[in-house]
Amino acid sequence: MQSKSQISGILFAIAAFALFSTHDAVIKLLGSTYAPFQVIFFSVLFGFPPVAMSMSAERAVANFRPHHPWWLAARTLGILISMSCGFYAFTVLPLTQVYAILFAMPLLITALSVPFLGETVGARRWAAIFVGLIGVLVVVRPGVEPLTLGHLAALVAAIVNSFGAIIVRKISADERSEVLLLYPMAATLIVMAALLPSVYRPMPLPDLGLAALIGVLAFGGQFLSILAYKRASAAVVAPMQYSQILWATAYGALFFDEFPDRYTAVGAGIIIASGIYILWRETRERVSVKQPVLRMSNPRYDTGPSPDPKGSKRQGIAIGTPAPKAV
Repeated sequence: MQSKSQISGILFAIAAFALFSTHDAVIKLLGSTYAPFQVIFFSVLFGFPPVAMSMSAERAVANFRPHHPWWLAARTLGILISMSCGFYAFTVLPLTQVYAILFAMPLLITALSVPFLGETVGARRWAAIFVGLIGVLVVVRPGVEPLTLGHLAALVAAIVNSFGAIIVRKISADERSEVLLLYPMAATLIVMAALLPSVYRPMPLPDLGLAALIGVLAFGGQFLSILAYKRASAAVVAPMQYSQILWATAYGALFFDEFPDRYTAVGAGIIIASGIYILWRETRERVSVKQPVLRMSNPRYDTGPSPDPKGSKRQGIAIGTPAPKAV
């Protein structure tokens, strides 16, 4: 019975990241015509109602009052930056290149967990971080290929969202996941609405439908992620994020005439192998106390933590008792 539950969790996770990959492909499609701010505004606008409906049972105002407003403000600012940079990167770079760079997030989170969470990272995980960052250099190839604004945007999205994941990890024991999700969404809608007049282009109905599809796909991916974490451990679900590179390759070839070169393929392979190794090390007994990557609520660059399916804890952290010390 347990094995069936794990298999169903894996399938839900694969389906979730398939939706997220489709979400990014639609962003790229619309980004060829519209500014990132406009795409973000309409996708969040259409995605807000289903999120609000999922929270409709929470009627007490106190449940939406943040306990750490400044940390939440920093997280919200990070969401604004990472969404803007991520949407722009998907617009101007091949899908596989953007994913390869964003896949560096587990490496960055592991490094940031030392000063911000008090995690003790041993030599093996530091080596994995170093090797993974070499993989990023293989993808970007500074000095060989021109470093474009798209590359910088993808790097900024990865770095900023890694900081955001650390913030969520710090305050999640006190903050409800609804608070961590609702405030960034509302702020994004307000800020993008203020920026919209400067970049607005009229959108015909089919393009508005695609913008709505982005919001629906994001919500669907979140929902399937919840189901995945309810049925399988985070150690099983988390590596499924790397399946996005397969969807990116397929969508790039089918719709955008993009084919990953050998440097992107090799670099992505190095980054993914390093990330999976870090995930595996965090599951080992007496290696990681904080488990910063396994307990990351959501590996996406553009969404907050998923609403908690169990009511009291985030869905990504029920993975066993933390080890007594790190080595």
